Amino acid sequence: MQTTLSEHARALDRADEADSILRSCVHCGFCTATCPTYQLLGDELDSPRGRIYLIKQMLEGQVVTASTQLHLDRCLSCRSCETTCPSGVKYHDLLDIGRGFAARQIPRPLGQRLLRQGLRAVLPRPALFKALLRSGQVLRPLLPLAVKNKLPAHQPAPGPRPTARHTRQVLLPEGCVQPALSPATNAAAARLLDRLGISIATTPQAGCCGAVDYHLDAQQRGLQRARRNIDAWWPAIAAGAEAIVITASGCGAFVREYGHLLAGDPAYADKAATVSGLCRDLVEVVANEPVEQLQVNTGQRLAFHCPCTLQHALKLVGAVEALLLRLGFSLTSVPDGHLCCGSAGTYSLTQPALALQLRDNKLDALESGNPQLIATANVGCQVHLGGAGRTPVQHWVEIVEAALDLTGTDEP
Repeated sequence: MQTTLSEHARALDRADEADSILRSCVHCGFCTATCPTYQLLGDELDSPRGRIYLIKQMLEGQVVTASTQLHLDRCLSCRSCETTCPSGVKYHDLLDIGRGFAARQIPRPLGQRLLRQGLRAVLPRPALFKALLRSGQVLRPLLPLAVKNKLPAHQPAPGPRPTARHTRQVLLPEGCVQPALSPATNAAAARLLDRLGISIATTPQAGCCGAVDYHLDAQQRGLQRARRNIDAWWPAIAAGAEAIVITASGCGAFVREYGHLLAGDPAYADKAATVSGLCRDLVEVVANEPVEQLQVNTGQRLAFHCPCTLQHALKLVGAVEALLLRLGFSLTSVPDGHLCCGSAGTYSLTQPALALQLRDNKLDALESGNPQLIATANVGCQVHLGGAGRTPVQHWVEIVEAALDLTGTDEP
């Protein structure tokens, strides 16, 4: 694709990157076949190919309109198109550049601004989010259905965490909303890792990974959160922590991008690259350990929902399924497993109508094999799918830990 960026666009920090990505697209259209929003809407401008053209037009100097911004907003950032693309187009990077450019060119309506500012104010602050969640649960009978669906009715107690007793140590970031929405997930992960001979190094100064801000019109603020996390994690990394283990694939996908996003920052480029290199989804760590030594009482029939961030961003499609099979679980077939459930970070709040259609389609696929439970690897997907009140949804590590034979030894 030929490009002629405007003077304004050429002043962008990532102008050369945008130009290179645009030129790599050959307009083949393979991406349209796997794009969830194009599947629903049938509009070329709601496909990756169409959005690439919109971004090209913006960067070449055409006027940015509210319609342009709407089509960019409708993108889930699921990156299914990247998995499909034969030319290796780095669509998500181009989308980030295009969204940032559009946000600076056209003001959003007041309602959209308030929603996005509210999400940025609440979601990255675990204590505030937990307090509001508890208030919402108390007032649940009075709330609109759309809000009720976002509030988990029951949360299993996290249980105790093991003390650090092993030479091998990893970091286990807590995340923003997960401690409130799914408090048992990281506790279960810590206990499972302890059984495998791995302890958790604590880093209480760390906070939100930055994805919420970055994807809601505050990219620089998101990058500043990334820098703070690097500073918080660095002492443990310097002391020998072997990995940064993340149980929410959405957060993991963003932390994996630190090295790329901060490559132009001389104060953080090297450390960010190290952090990205150490970032691991939980399944990458557990699957490399001798899990067969664990005594697991299975018999459960599971459907696994592979989050987009796990399969398209982290490229770990099939990893959790293989681990669950090794442990003796029975897995059902899931048609169209590559399609997004509609959670997509805050997408289910900013684009609720599309998100609900995608959720119901995904649940129909997941339930087609009559599973007892749906397992997943991302808290956003877990809450979004669980909000339908259909088949129960849990993080896979909670399901595994619940099936462990607790009469067995705790030693690795």
